[in-house]
Amino acid sequence: MQKELTGQRWYDALWASFMFFTRLPLWRVYQPPRASFRAVVEWWPLVGWLTGGLTGAVLYVGSLSLPWVVAVGLAIVVRLLLTGALHEDGLADFFDGFGGGGTDRDRILAIMKDSRTGTYGVLALVIYHLLLLAALCSMRPEVAALALLAAGPFARMTAAQTVMMLPYARHENEAKAGVVYRRMDTRAGIVLAVQGLLPMAAFLWMTHARWELVVFIPCVVMYFLYRLLLSRLRGYTGDCCGAVCLLVELSVYVVLSAQNLSLQL
Repeated sequence: MQKELTGQRWYDALWASFMFFTRLPLWRVYQPPRASFRAVVEWWPLVGWLTGGLTGAVLYVGSLSLPWVVAVGLAIVVRLLLTGALHEDGLADFFDGFGGGGTDRDRILAIMKDSRTGTYGVLALVIYHLLLLAALCSMRPEVAALALLAAGPFARMTAAQTVMMLPYARHENEAKAGVVYRRMDTRAGIVLAVQGLLPMAAFLWMTHARWELVVFIPCVVMYFLYRLLLSRLRGYTGDCCGAVCLLVELSVYVVLSAQNLSLQL
């Protein structure tokens, strides 16, 4: 299972990642082997380049002719359509499980696997999107557009660390998506870091944002979520990865909203 993807196999994993994390009909073009889906997390930030870039483009172009809040709202809708609300589903299940399951590990896992969305999940989605809308609206259009491109890959890279640091919380045959991610080797970890850090480094250079806050605070958020998963579940699930991704990404936008940024090229 840990065999390194080389040649055609790394391409299979890359293609599988775009199929898994978006709703683009890529399966019509090529169907990679099922085993490739175990490595989709290794290319997760690169998917963020696509979804973040398209979302940012819609936001900026929309801001040229629409009221700013409408352009931001439209961009969020486009992101949901691109990803099929995959991560938002994980966020809702995460809050339902941890909100309703208390400290009972089995109950948390059972609630998270339930396809119905409860009160905690609905509240989480509403509050999350209100904060996302407010944070993006507080930025200038060009900064917000680039922030979407930078924060998406960075958050996915950060969330991918849960796969490295924790075991899968369920039995493999109980995985909701039918896939358990493999642990990354050193080469895959380096590739993952490049995917996640490159857009963020370019954004920080272009805006002169306070990099120590933009990087440090989301990492603190990731650490506390990791501690929560470790203490309550002693592992992770796919829903947990999606929730960590969105919460880390939101923390980036909140930090950026506190700074009066503009492009400084």
